[in-house]
Amino acid sequence: METNLKEKSKKLEAVLWSIALPGFGQLLNKKYVKGLTLVGLEFLINVLGNFNRIIILSFHFKIEEAIEQTNYLWLMFYPCLYFFGIWDAYKDAGGGKKAFAYLPLVFSAYFVTLGLIFSPVLKISGYLIGPMWLPILSLPVGLAVGGLIRWVLLKFIYHNRTDST
Repeated sequence: METNLKEKSKKLEAVLWSIALPGFGQLLNKKYVKGLTLVGLEFLINVLGNFNRIIILSFHFKIEEAIEQTNYLWLMFYPCLYFFGIWDAYKDAGGGKKAFAYLPLVFSAYFVTLGLIFSPVLKISGYLIGPMWLPILSLPVGLAVGGLIRWVLLKFIYHNRTDST
């Protein structure tokens, strides 16, 4: 039981460090080239997309300024890099062995990207949500859609396996 707890702790540690900064989980897992590449890409996209400035402006509810500062052509790379970094660190730490386990994170990347794309024009209750908050609000939708698709695929595959025996 203690080994199982250590394995779960290692997976969680990798995920949490990857959430903090893409590439940190890979460094923790001793995947140095991959980790440094992800950290470098994160810095490149962050700086060229003005992401830190957007975060600060968004926390101060200066949404129009955040939209003006956003370099969408660069920032659109961020969700895929971010969620790939999380998934890859988790997988390298021993997780992700169940069928289609990657789907919730893949669809999170898709939906967060869509949230970013629509952030300069989509209003909720008459308010612009902006390039930080709308993608964050899109995350649970992506997780849910990915989880639902995973569930459907598993039911379909399981159903076919039981019919053929």
